[in-house]
Amino acid sequence: MKIEIKLADNMNGFIIKNMYPLYLHDLSGIHGTLPNEYGIFEEEPIRTLGEQYDIQQVWFENPAQLFPYLIIADNIPAGFCLVGSGKYVPSEVDYYIYETFLLSPFRGKEIAYYAMLEIFEKHRGKWMLFTHSTENNIRAKAFWHKTVAHYTENKYTSEEKIIEGMPKLVFRFEN
Repeated sequence: MKIEIKLADNMNGFIIKNMYPLYLHDLSGIHGTLPNEYGIFEEEPIRTLGEQYDIQQVWFENPAQLFPYLIIADNIPAGFCLVGSGKYVPSEVDYYIYETFLLSPFRGKEIAYYAMLEIFEKHRGKWMLFTHSTENNIRAKAFWHKTVAHYTENKYTSEEKIIEGMPKLVFRFEN
């Protein structure tokens, strides 16, 4: 299978926007969130998917600090990874992974693993990422442990923390 990452922009960013509601739906199963009164997985009173699209626009307007990557498998959009830097990350790191998502048909095939290795190589510095540390997120926790451990040759830290009121598993490393 051919795996590519492609930096999205205003011309193809709609692909990430199309997948974003599916990502939020997946997250709802991990931490038990419910859709808002309009059936949208957002805390704000977002009424339509079109309005939700607008929230994501910031990712395509700051190309020097925000890196919205499409993950492509055999020329089909398979997922995305949103990487921030500069004013969009905690002061002690250079790069921060906001969100990573792979559509169900592409999971378990090492697509995200190879995509993440390529993304890490594109950005050198101090990294931070986290995932939910709840019991119903075992697959993501295992993925990040495996991926970060392999990429860094086990030179990373991980710790359990409460972030925004939720239990998280936080990874840090430098490349």
